[in-house]
Order: sequence, then structure tokens, then C-alpha cells
Amino acid sequence: MNIQDVLKKEVMLLDLQAVTKEAAIDEMISKLVEAGVVTDFETFKAGIMAREAQTSTGLGDGIAMPHSKNAAVKEATVLFAKSKTGVDYASLDGLPTDLFFMIAAPEGANDTHLAALAQLSQFLMKDGFADRLRNAQSADEVASLFSDETATPAVAMSTSTVNADDFIVAVTACTTGIAHTFMAEEALKKTATEMGIGIKVETNGASGVGNALTAADIAKAKAVIVAADKAVEMERFDGKPLVNRPVADGIRKTQELIELALSGNAPIYKANQATKSDAVTDKPSVGGSFYKHLMSGVSQMLPFVIGGGIMIALAFLFDNIMGVPQDSLGSLGSYHELSSIFMKIGQAAFGFMLPVFAGYVAYSIAEKPGLVSGFVAGAIASSGLAYGKVEFGAATSDIPAAVSSGFLGALVGGFLAGYIVLGLKKVIKVPRSLEGAKSILLLPLLGVMLTGLAMLFVNIPMAAINTALNNFLTGLSGSSAILLGLLVGGMMAVDMGGPVNKAAYVFGTGTLAATVANGGSVVMAAVMAGGMVPPLAVFIATLLFKDKFTQEERDSGLTNIVMGLSFITEGAIPFAAADPGRAIPSFIAGSALAGALVGLSGVKLMAPHGGIFVIALTSNPILYLAYVLIGALVSGFLFGYLRKTN
Repeated sequence: MNIQDVLKKEVMLLDLQAVTKEAAIDEMISKLVEAGVVTDFETFKAGIMAREAQTSTGLGDGIAMPHSKNAAVKEATVLFAKSKTGVDYASLDGLPTDLFFMIAAPEGANDTHLAALAQLSQFLMKDGFADRLRNAQSADEVASLFSDETATPAVAMSTSTVNADDFIVAVTACTTGIAHTFMAEEALKKTATEMGIGIKVETNGASGVGNALTAADIAKAKAVIVAADKAVEMERFDGKPLVNRPVADGIRKTQELIELALSGNAPIYKANQATKSDAVTDKPSVGGSFYKHLMSGVSQMLPFVIGGGIMIALAFLFDNIMGVPQDSLGSLGSYHELSSIFMKIGQAAFGFMLPVFAGYVAYSIAEKPGLVSGFVAGAIASSGLAYGKVEFGAATSDIPAAVSSGFLGALVGGFLAGYIVLGLKKVIKVPRSLEGAKSILLLPLLGVMLTGLAMLFVNIPMAAINTALNNFLTGLSGSSAILLGLLVGGMMAVDMGGPVNKAAYVFGTGTLAATVANGGSVVMAAVMAGGMVPPLAVFIATLLFKDKFTQEERDSGLTNIVMGLSFITEGAIPFAAADPGRAIPSFIAGSALAGALVGLSGVKLMAPHGGIFVIALTSNPILYLAYVLIGALVSGFLFGYLRKTN
């Protein structure tokens, strides 16, 4: 079976309308359901989202391959979709995605189906093939691109013709064994050939092991690369220099992996003394690990912050609209029955924020055994349970006392829980027959016990820091508010969805819990204002300097109005990527100005997201919109003026 047999023209979407990741997934699944390929929308989506939760299937270079082997699939099908504006798909390179291949495989997909899907990876690794797909105007044209070429591997180098000193072996594997496994295989082969290095790659796909490495291959190899998200047979590599990375690195960082494997600095693998998380694994930098674990917690926390925060904000809004007597202002947000209901629902959702955040930080570090310990750490941070005394200025409180250590306590607690459980996994040795009891009983019990005891003491300094920070933010005024607004607003435009942007956003959302009862957070308002500016600036630049932009770019500028008003900063990424030297400084200038103006006026925001749709939840909607517009005008004029004419 060839790729042409599963790439169905009737399910192609050549003008995908969605602008967010989940909306794009929903639109593609709906097409599969409409065509009768998928029998149950929710079942198939659950499989797709479970795969996305492990690693984004946005491979970079504008390509995404969401996939699932699923009981709701009637026949193996590949849906091709193309977006004209690009989608923020949380891609591995942080850039928008415009080409999508949604792979729907039946639960019992046979080897011929999987071979066809592997062919798709081979096509996509060909130079220029993706650009030809972008230029295709019809379903027939897309299908012909796959018919006109022979899907041969990107590398056709025989291992027998390569000097042993220039030969390496590799293993690729992803959790489903459908897409990433074969993309990594092709990327490694192609890059090795370009570097003049011989390579043999074993795939651990859904149909089993392909191109299996022999003892002779391994003996001949100078080094080993394992690009895998699941366990592979490792003992056979005993004594070999070995680089162990996620399968995504096998796709995106192939040259880096090959150079490291051959550099002489790769660790020597020792069988029976190491696992994937031990010292022999080539780990990312400390900063990279911290960011990965942090964002794992943040991504799971945000739905609770957004849902709960907006419900609480609406409770205050309803009471303000319906009116509250002067002598009952202490009940603002809960005075009327409707407001009280919204407040209780919002507080219920908000109450999960810190446990979920800490839990998934710990989960990222220690996997499932760390989840319960992380939740406990977050709950303790939220409740303020501690042991000892804590001083706030001249006052001293006896502990236990309900002094929440907030986001900072949950942050420390999540990492503490994760590394405690990770340490326990290494220290506790049990017979193979008791491995199940270790994961289900020993690790959760000891992890909760040790994490809980540690948090009783950690909560004391974290509560003091959290209280001091909240007091500082509450008392912001004048130059300090301007500087903070300028900083967080500018950060939102530095990488528009990347680590710097996320750092500012996380800081802003972290201030909401303590400020929403007092009308909201100035920091959150500055963050959202700064994030709305870049897409709106793109529209203004394309409007004022039309001769410097193509028709396609001007059309994209119109789309950025919606994205900017919706607080989707990533809409400006294509323009920033095409001309970073002029675009990014221009965007930072306007975003920083908008944030500083918000800080100057002390405008507060009670919602963590929503853009113009939550404008009523700001303390001064008209002034807030004016500041966003001023920032966008400044950025748009600078960007358009500095840009070179096409």
C-alpha cells in the first residue's frame, strides 16, 4: 500500500480557517467525521490530544502531523490541510504551522497501512517538497505531487561502503510509532549523508522493529544515537558512546546529535547501571530542563486560571452592574445570588490552580509517581499549612496558619516533589516481581510523606516572600508601576509565545489570585496590553506602508486585527521571523509603551486572557483600549518605516 492509497482527496482542507491549535484539530476531525472515516468525534479527539500532551506533533518548518491509532477510525486515512495564515500549534521551533497531515489509523492497523504512513515521512524530508504543497491550489494538484515522485528514502548509502570510523547507528521510536519514528529516521539519514557519515537507523514503529541493528552493526559503529520517547532495548549498546534524546530532537537537531555522538564527549553507556533518566542520558541544559518542567505545569494550570479567574471577575462585574449597598461592600462579588453562584464556581476552579501546577511540574520530572506528590505540594502551598513561626515585618504568626505561599510555594513544591520521587526511584531497589508495587504503593506513599514534611518548612519562607511580593504589587504606583509595566509589556513582544513571553505571562497570572478580590492586577493588565500590540501593529504597518508589503502580507495583516484583539500575540510571528532585526525592536517599543501607560494609570485587569472580550473586566476599559492603540500605532509606524520596500 502506498501513501496515495490513504491520502484521500475528499477530506483535504485547502483553506483551514482555525487560528488556534485545538480549533485546527477540531476542524480536521470534523472533516473526517463528515466523510465517515471517524465514527466518534470525542473518542478520536481524545486520542489525538493524548498524543499532543506527550510531545507536540508540530515538527517545525510549518509542518504538523497529529496522529492516533484509534477505535473510532474505520479505515486508515491521511487528511491534508493547509492554512493560509498559519496556526500557533506549539510547534517544536516555535513558529506557526501551515501544513497539516492528520493521520487516522484503525486500532488494528496492519503493516501495509503503517508502511504507507512511513512513506509520508520520506516525502516530507525531500528538499522543496513542502513548498510545492504550499503552492498547490487544488486537491488533485496535492495528490499529483505524491504521485509524480517516488517515495525513496532520503538516504541511499550502503553501510558496506563506509569506513568504520565514520559509521554510527541509531534507534528512533515515538509513543504511537506512526509519524515521529519515521520522520526522525529520515532526518538522521539525510543529515548523515550530507555530513559524509555512514548510518544505519532502526525504527521501533507501531508495526514492530524495522531495519533491526545487528551485533555486527553495533560493533562496527563508533557511537549510538537513541532518539526515542519510549523504552527501547538498551543493553546491547553496553560500552558504546551513546546520545539519548527525545524523538523530536532526532527530527529538529539531527546535526547536533551526530556531532555530539562523534565528538568523543558522549557518555559511555553501561548496561544494568543506567536508565533513560540516569547520568548517561544526554540531558538538556539546566535552564532548558527548568523551562520544560515549568511550562508543563503552566500549560495544565492555565485552563483553571482562565476559567476560574473569569468566573470570579464576572461575579464582581454583575454585582457592580446590579449595585451593592455602601454598608455591604465587603460582600462585593457575592452579594447578589447570581454573583454568589459565579463566585463559588470560579473559586472552585481557582482552587485547583496551584495543586495542578505543582502536580504537573512534578509529573514532568518524575512521570506518574510524581503526580500525587506534586498535587500535595501545591495543595499545601495553597492552604498555607506550615510548621514553625513566620515573621511579616514586626508581626509574628504562629504556624500552622493559613498563610498561602501562593504561586512561588507551588513552584518550589512542584520541583521539590518531582526530584524527591525521582530520587526515590533510583534509591529503592526491588525484585522485578515487585516493580508494580513500587510504582503503585511505595513511590506515592514515600513521595507524599517526604514532600509533605518538606513543604511544612518550605512554606514558611515562601509565604513570607509571597506576602511581601503581593504587598509590593498592591502598593505599586508612580515610577515603580511604570517600570514594571514597561518591563512585562516589552517582554511579551520579545519572542511572542516563546520563553520570555511566557515568563511575563506566568508572572502576570501569578499575581491574579491575590488581587482579583481587590479589582484585579495591574501587572496582568500590562501583560495583556503588551501582548495585544504586535499583531495590531502588523495591521497598522500593512495599512500605512502598503507598498512595502505583498498582497498576501496585507491580507495577513487583516487577520492580525482579530488575533491582536483576542490577545494572540503569535499572529505577528511570521513577520518577526521574516525580518527580525526591524520587526522585533519595533514590537518591543510599542508593547513596552502600552505596558508602561497601564502601570502609570494603575489600570487593573481581573481576567488572565481574552483581549477585547474581557475588556469590561478592566478598571478603565476606554483608557485601556487607548493605551493598546497607542502602543500599536507606535510599533506599526516603526515597523513599516524601517521595513525595506519589496
